[in-house]
Amino acid sequence: MRNDQLPIRRRVLLAGAVSLGAAGAAAVFAPGVGKRAASTPPPAAGARAARPLRPSEYRLRPLTGYGPPRAPHGRTPVRRAPLLRVPGDGRTMVLSFDDGPDPRYTPHVLDTLARYGVRAMFFVCGEMAVGNQDLLARMADEGHVVGNHTWTHPLLTRLRRARIRSEMERTSDVVEKACGERPEWFRAPYGAWNRAAFQLGAELGMESLAWTVDTLDWTEPGTRTIVERVEDGAAPGVVVLSHDAGGDRSQSVRALRAYLPRLLDSGYHVTVPRRQYV
Repeated sequence: MRNDQLPIRRRVLLAGAVSLGAAGAAAVFAPGVGKRAASTPPPAAGARAARPLRPSEYRLRPLTGYGPPRAPHGRTPVRRAPLLRVPGDGRTMVLSFDDGPDPRYTPHVLDTLARYGVRAMFFVCGEMAVGNQDLLARMADEGHVVGNHTWTHPLLTRLRRARIRSEMERTSDVVEKACGERPEWFRAPYGAWNRAAFQLGAELGMESLAWTVDTLDWTEPGTRTIVERVEDGAAPGVVVLSHDAGGDRSQSVRALRAYLPRLLDSGYHVTVPRRQYV
């Protein structure tokens, strides 16, 4: 699958995800946080949204009514909804980038993060990672979190359990080969989660993380719009979703260069989350 094909495929599959009810409103507890987050949800991932976006949380409706059992210490919990935000002291934020790595854009993202001494999360697709393991190794060497975003970026709600496992395991294998350890975080493509995704992710030792602020940068809305969406959505504990692959991501690269120093000047601590079940 070529990078220039991803936006078209994304729009086709996204329509299916919406019809299946993959994304909606849900409230979950962040690990270690005793408060339930509540706000008016913005549109689902990929949908067009009116500006400006407020620091409201991106909601995902669980695709199953099965509740997550309490996992004993040292095991990853099986959730019924992904984490939407992360705990932290003070004005802590997380930046995350999906669908890479892409040698055209990922190095520029890494350069900007390195310039400001900031760590981020990269949810990589195996078919992109397998030919760019040097970029995965650089991510790990520079302290970033390398997460699992499946092998081919499929709509998980349309796959059999065995195929979902294969998508996850193959990607984890590539990450382990390049970084020396298997990923501990998983993000479902299109934000489309189901019972199998939560169960298999937990079996493979991965915590499920969604996002709080969706920049919708894959629609190429313009650098200024991306910057505004990040700055309007900035708040303690939020997870920002951007992309470093899957199409022309030059706007995303330029936007990061603009909003990152502003966030830091505003007193935000941009970092990566800490796993509670390892």
